[in-house]
Amino acid sequence: MDDKILFIGAGKMATAIAGGMTMRNPEDRMHIVAFDPNPKAASAFAAATGCPVFSDDVKPLVTGAATILVAVKPQYLKVALSPVFGLADDKLVISIVAGAELASLVELTGSNRVVRVMPNTPALVGEGVSVYAAAGELAKADAATVESVLGAVGKAFRGEERWLNAVTGLSGSGPAYVLEFIMALADGGVREGLPRDLALELAIRTVIGSAKLAAESGLHPAVLRDQVISPGGTTAAGVAELDRSAFRSAVAEAVVAASRRSAELGKR
Repeated sequence: MDDKILFIGAGKMATAIAGGMTMRNPEDRMHIVAFDPNPKAASAFAAATGCPVFSDDVKPLVTGAATILVAVKPQYLKVALSPVFGLADDKLVISIVAGAELASLVELTGSNRVVRVMPNTPALVGEGVSVYAAAGELAKADAATVESVLGAVGKAFRGEERWLNAVTGLSGSGPAYVLEFIMALADGGVREGLPRDLALELAIRTVIGSAKLAAESGLHPAVLRDQVISPGGTTAAGVAELDRSAFRSAVAEAVVAASRRSAELGKR
């Protein structure tokens, strides 16, 4: 990275992204700066990334930045961006603020080079997945910057803003569904006599391994599932119970419910 990037908000996701960037290329520390009035967040960001964090006046930081990454809580968005307006006309603005629509971000920043991103929490361990959408045309250089920043903590896909509520319901909220499944697997093991710590470790490793197999085999999940199922066997009995409980339908409905809630919050 050749130009300065300013993080407005230095919370966990901002720290993960900046940390991923500096881990990939230690020289990026020279190009990253953050602003956050919260001393605890500022201190944690600085300790994790080695990058400077300021809390007094954001305006000089905006002036000196080529890219602004907005990572504040939705309720603080207007307050956080009010000093930015009029100073960011020529800046690339990347927002990871949940529910903040492109039209609002353009209005609040004064920039037309605005990108809205829906990341997810596995970014905290470098395994995130995100989808981003731009306000209008996105120059190749800007797209390259966005993918470089997001690529530091996982994989990024370009999409349309109208998809982002569904993305929120699937990959944004999805880690919670997967963690519920992990806990349910472990609970089943405990009910059958396994020690809690062993059951939890087995559940976690089973999900990690299955996800990696699905990602790297090139085979459809249904094909991989059928490779585990023997006629009349143990897995067949377990899958039949999941079917009786409408497991797949329940997960799909969770995605739909979260997506619709995302749309409701966006309207606010």
